[in-house]
Formats: sequence, structure tokens, C-alpha cells
Amino acid sequence: MAMHTWFECKIRYDKVMENRLNKKVTEPYLVDALSFTEAEARIIEEITPFISGEFTVSDIKRANYSELFDSEKKDDDRWYKCRLAFTMLDQKSGNERRVKTNVLVQAETVDAAKNNLDEGMKGTLSDYVVESITETAIMDVFPYASEPDEKQEFPQAGETA
Repeated sequence: MAMHTWFECKIRYDKVMENRLNKKVTEPYLVDALSFTEAEARIIEEITPFISGEFTVSDIKRANYSELFDSEKKDDDRWYKCRLAFTMLDQKSGNERRVKTNVLVQAETVDAAKNNLDEGMKGTLSDYVVESITETAIMDVFPYASEPDEKQEFPQAGETA
């Protein structure tokens, strides 16, 4: 399992509203990167095709998510922060202790987020309790993609294997 360092990047731009007026908006996105500098470069690269006109990266901060469960369902268009508490055994003292972590889950509703979380956590060896599920303002998430050779199982038309 790959380790991720998530950065929340806020993008500020003029958005054309339904009434056709421009409004200055700031939207948060999540990007997987090794440093603040790389996070800025990656978010600019990822966002440029989707925003016409100028935009600025107004803020970048580390985001504390230990895991991300995305969804292929068309209606799962929101991101939910799930606060989990794991029961762990302290190796030195032998006492149980609670370790808390945040997981990001893509879903349509809070109930769907809980279902997607449970599906993603199947096979987890530790007992956990879901302390909270809250909708975030995150617009989209950009994890590192696999290397091109890893993604392609068969050559495309005109290519050789």
C-alpha cells in the first residue's frame, strides 16, 4: 500500500454563475505530493484544463488523511471526512489505547459515505469506531496516477507490444 502525503490547495478564480455574472470563488482541492512546491505544481497542472481564465493558488496546507476511498458511481460527487478511532494494543504496557485517524470517502450522502467507508475497510484487522462523518468543501482529489506502463494492459491501436 502506497503512502500518501495530501495537501489541500485552495484555488481562487472568477466563476461564471448561472445568472451569467462572474463571481470570485475559492475552492479547495486535494493533491497527493511530496512537498508544498510539488503540490503547487501538481494542482496548477491538474486544474488548468478545467478553469478558463486566470486563477491563483491562494493557500496550500497539509491535509491529515490516512486513507482515501473514492467511488466510481456517477452520483458520488461529494467528499466526506470520516473520523475513526481504532483500538490498539500498546506493545510496552499491554494496555489498550485509542488511535484516531481521518479517512476521506467519496459518496452522494452521509449514509452512502458510511456504506462506502465500511466497504473500503473490509478486511481491516483492527476494531474501529466511526466517531463522525462530515461533508467537506473539497471539489476534487488528485492522487498520484500509476506509471503509464502499469495502467496499460494491452497496446493501443497502432502501437506495438
